[in-house]
Amino acid sequence: DLYLYDAKDYKRSVVYQNDSGMNVSAISRDGKWLAFDKPNTTADSDVYLYNVATREMKHITPHKGTASYSASTFDPESKRLLFTTNDGGEFRRIASYDLASGQVADVEKADWDLLGANYSRNGQHRVSVLNRDGSIDVRVVDAAGKPVAMPKLPGGETRQTTFSPSGRLVAFYLNGDRSPSNLYVHDLKSKKTTQLTQSLNKEIDPNDLVEAEVVRFRSFDGMVIPSIYYKPKGASATNKVPAIVYVHGGPGGQTMRGYNAQIQYLVNHGYAVLGINNRGSSGYGKTFFTADDRKHGREPLWDCVEAKTWLASLGYVDPERVAIMGGSYGGYMTLAAMAFRPEAFKVGIDIFGVSNWVRTLESIPPYWEAQRKALYDEIGDPVKDKDFLVATSPLFHAANIRKPLMVIQGANDPRVIKPESDEIVEGVRKNGVEVEYIVFPDEGHGFSKKKNQIEASAKILAFLDKHLKK
Repeated sequence: DLYLYDAKDYKRSVVYQNDSGMNVSAISRDGKWLAFDKPNTTADSDVYLYNVATREMKHITPHKGTASYSASTFDPESKRLLFTTNDGGEFRRIASYDLASGQVADVEKADWDLLGANYSRNGQHRVSVLNRDGSIDVRVVDAAGKPVAMPKLPGGETRQTTFSPSGRLVAFYLNGDRSPSNLYVHDLKSKKTTQLTQSLNKEIDPNDLVEAEVVRFRSFDGMVIPSIYYKPKGASATNKVPAIVYVHGGPGGQTMRGYNAQIQYLVNHGYAVLGINNRGSSGYGKTFFTADDRKHGREPLWDCVEAKTWLASLGYVDPERVAIMGGSYGGYMTLAAMAFRPEAFKVGIDIFGVSNWVRTLESIPPYWEAQRKALYDEIGDPVKDKDFLVATSPLFHAANIRKPLMVIQGANDPRVIKPESDEIVEGVRKNGVEVEYIVFPDEGHGFSKKKNQIEASAKILAFLDKHLKK
């Protein structure tokens, strides 16, 4: 539901009672218009426009075939809605909808996904964000559409820009592989750039961290799989290192460039890490994104197994000492690898991952309702497709798991509930297989507390060292 609060006395009034299950995505500056996103499937969505005064809801993105539409922002005059769409192409572009006439026009295109746009407070600048091959590009144009040069700084990518009320100053973060986000302010008139923060812990030498590399390899069927790779210092043909295939969440997530403390920690301790963007990952076009639909536990998993061949080709990775690791959907992929391709990886680390698709899809919380039908379409309906979901759920094939496994779970996880981990742990232990089970009583779906992140990382490293270090 959407409420309007008075900033002085905190009295509130209902603007929109959301019984539709759609997501409020944008609000016009004059308060007269709301934009909603409605997911149909994970690859198909629509935008609806709501007139606050008349209470009229209008579908503004009718289309044929599979296409993604997502509201981004209203222009400063509250006359146009900007949205992203890949209708008619592989990648998302920015388009506009005229509120008075209903006319649609393209605003900006690229050879990669444009993730969205926003305006400065004075309306004189528009910022758009591009996902370029796993890296973030920020583009700024003035009111006439002329590009505005942002400072080119070493060591990272510009993210999250915010303009001062006058439009003369722009604040932004710089995030790099070897540095967490630091805050900068740039003066567009004097061209002076000032760094305001130094986020990296002083005890960490950035020279001990590594730059990531964008790599690609061909999978079993010839499909090219883009990935983000981290090579540990000191790795060589005479000093072969163990490796980790690191699987992102989702389904439909993406491993990207940028600071990842967990990965850097593992690489710093001698592990090569391949952040795989298996088929079904976002950022590489509509066809690649939908290539995993109704194939979970099979083709996307086989991409992860094929990653071992690429790692072995480097000459300094020991193919007999490769782990698979991931959180959420990446945790499912870890369990699937251990159950369905038990010969592939020496150990697995499952972080709040799905083990039973039937139960997970049945237990989707009410506030996630907008995504429920979309997940049913991509993964399977727990009633209509129960046999398929049983066949691709590791819990029902736990007897196949023969390699050491670590499972990490938040006791309060509403998305992947604790029984998902309890039961897979119980099932694998029946095989006489080593399972280390860690439950954090004060976590949900992911880590929210630094102390827990530190504890989990230390235990993950100890588990890997025990089984993969010579």
